[in-house]
Amino acid sequence: MNFEHVLLWGFAATIVLTGTMSASLGLGLTRMDIPLMLGTMFTPDRNLAKVLGFVLNVVNGWIFAFFYIALLTDAHMLTWWGGMVVGLLQGLFVLLVLLPALPALHPRMATETRGPDPTRQLEPPGFMALHYGRGTPIVTIVAHLLYGGILGMFYS
Repeated sequence: MNFEHVLLWGFAATIVLTGTMSASLGLGLTRMDIPLMLGTMFTPDRNLAKVLGFVLNVVNGWIFAFFYIALLTDAHMLTWWGGMVVGLLQGLFVLLVLLPALPALHPRMATETRGPDPTRQLEPPGFMALHYGRGTPIVTIVAHLLYGGILGMFYS
């Protein structure tokens, strides 16, 4: 495994994923703000949370890049389409498992049964993150497809 290439293409893929999600937020296709969600796990200050969340998102992107490359290499699928298959699986996992479980882990997120209070100010994602808009599942899948496709295509 080429460590420098994993870091380079993991960073590039993460920036594309984050940019896709941010552009979708700006265009009104979703209300999900991943850096804000990540950052508010550690601080109530929303401005600091966005910066901290962006850094955490990049670190997560690098970590996942190592898993993607190892999986794609072992499966002899180190291609753009192989990366997109893994991206699709990760996107579905995020929508169906991770985001619905997030309110139980996030100290500042309301749950489906316990609404917002002074401490819990973020809305829960709900099934497939649909509380953040009907476009959220599509945008999330597309962003993960791009992430995986970039890693599969450009890593060497």
